[in-house]
Amino acid sequence: MSKAPKKKSASKHNQMQKCPTGIKGFDEITEGGLPKNRTTLVSGGPGSGKTLLGIDFLISGAINFKEPGVFMSFEETEDELYKDVASLNLDLKGLVSRKKILIEHVVLERKDIQENDFNLEGLLIRLEHAIDTIGAKRVVLDSIESLFAGITDVGILRLEIKRLFRWLKKKEVTAIVTGEPAKDSFTRHGLEEYISDCIILLDNRVKEQISIRRIRIIKYRGSNHGTNEYPFVIDQEGLSVIPITSAGLDQPGTSQKVSTGVPSLDKMFKGGKPGYTRGSTVLASGTAGTGKTSLAAAFAVASCKRGERCLFLSYEESSGQLIQNMSPIGIHFEPWIKKGLLKIVSTRPSFFGLEMHLLDLYKLIAEFKPKAVVIDPLTSLIGEGDQREIRSMITRMIDLLKSNGITSFFTSLVSSASQNDTSGEIGVSSLIDTWIVVRELEEDIGKKRIRGLFIVKSRGTGHESDVHKLVLSDDGIKLMPMDNRSTAVANKVKKTGKVVSEDAK
Repeated sequence: MSKAPKKKSASKHNQMQKCPTGIKGFDEITEGGLPKNRTTLVSGGPGSGKTLLGIDFLISGAINFKEPGVFMSFEETEDELYKDVASLNLDLKGLVSRKKILIEHVVLERKDIQENDFNLEGLLIRLEHAIDTIGAKRVVLDSIESLFAGITDVGILRLEIKRLFRWLKKKEVTAIVTGEPAKDSFTRHGLEEYISDCIILLDNRVKEQISIRRIRIIKYRGSNHGTNEYPFVIDQEGLSVIPITSAGLDQPGTSQKVSTGVPSLDKMFKGGKPGYTRGSTVLASGTAGTGKTSLAAAFAVASCKRGERCLFLSYEESSGQLIQNMSPIGIHFEPWIKKGLLKIVSTRPSFFGLEMHLLDLYKLIAEFKPKAVVIDPLTSLIGEGDQREIRSMITRMIDLLKSNGITSFFTSLVSSASQNDTSGEIGVSSLIDTWIVVRELEEDIGKKRIRGLFIVKSRGTGHESDVHKLVLSDDGIKLMPMDNRSTAVANKVKKTGKVVSEDAK
């Protein structure tokens, strides 16, 4: 009995200490941050974000963790660093003026980096003075290639790098050293990677004219960490990582229901209070002009009527167009926008990569705190990546919404040439809780076209499976039973996905 606490205490004592970076998502994939009082190598090509990661690390430390920092640059001047972050909401200049961050620009003369006369002593004295001046706990050296550029002797190089890393550890600072990858190593010298306690690789690639950034933890001594490539973006707030590992299956279940916004559609769900399950995902798929956006708009307004905030992401129509197009069927957005219960955000998917769209959703949810989210249409994102990337992004999106207890409504545009509405064109049908299909049908031997709606599935809830006529009018949205002739046509469409007329049967 007495030995158990001692064992637990020893285990805790030996556990790796972490230094939180404060960078969104990064501390999650590293399980707490960088190794405290040790050195991390950040490797990446030009424009990959090495310098910004270092600056973000220092700014977050100064603001959120009361840990002053030193940025020692061997390439850019203090003014150049200020210009680098001028377009971002990072108060680097203000923190320098308040002595929370100290920037040291070291000009290396040719004689300083010659192999015969190379000596780190002067640099270490200068760095120690900077650390002691503000009581720094964090240090960034940018970049190590410039510092050791003149050394070709591998033996001398290894000794000097070891000396630098050992000195930083003795000063009890958490350090980041940046470097550029070579052909077969993470730095030009290829030695720092063996001495570093942690290695982070940044990559900026262009695919189909869209810039894609990735981050990967190559090595982390004494700690578990995510091993995948993770998307990251640079925006006004700095650097943000989007962990793929955040996609989990631990969302709480609920039996509460919320209205669809269409009373006749509510009645198609059986058992207890009708409607969608709160916190679930709903997909309305169909060809163009079948009423998918109208169903989404009705759901959004119903959420607002309950006093719950709704976020409407539109990838095809501007907010003005959306407001105008919904008015003729009795769906009015303006009152709810004015009350602050409805927020419409319109963006062209091609403006950003998938990661930026997902990050924007993270931020909007954190700021607006909605209980319902509409994404219209989800299929607009398909052209912005390959199938695996799309599925990964949508999985993380659904996980984000479910983990926040948000009821989400997606629309999906199905090609008119598609053989079957229920084929799962975007490959996410298995992730959806309730799936509704809307389709254009022909009635009266091809003289009249109508809209039909049926529920493919609804997890945990009984529902009608018959096709109903979907009517959009001045009175709003209504669902009505089909007559015998329409039912026969509808059932054929339900099986084949094709629009057929009576004379074609």
